[in-house]
Amino acid sequence: MSSKDEKVGTPPWGRWLVLQDEVDFKVKRIEVLPGHRLSYQKHFRREEHWQIVRGEAKVTIDGIDYTLKAGACIRIPRESFHRIQNTGDKELIFIEVQRGDYFGEDDIVRIEDDYGRNTK
Repeated sequence: MSSKDEKVGTPPWGRWLVLQDEVDFKVKRIEVLPGHRLSYQKHFRREEHWQIVRGEAKVTIDGIDYTLKAGACIRIPRESFHRIQNTGDKELIFIEVQRGDYFGEDDIVRIEDDYGRNTK
């Protein structure tokens, strides 16, 4: 299955939905359950921009933590290790805009994961 065919994902931390998938960008709505976080990861072929829509988050980029609330946004440079954690008691929702030349889920290098998924 190509990345163009993957429209919805249900990882253990929540859910993601592809809103738009183009040759040079992809837009996702991402929902993170209270107390959960994504893996600490990086991508070689894309950068990301996160816009917090609802909730509270701790974003870590290359070991530096940022606290974000609804309305805030942050840029994740290509090849930077990053993660987002829901620090609130309600669902965290953010919009992720990916820019690059490839957006497949196999362009993820995880170094830490709370759910036992592959790490390097």
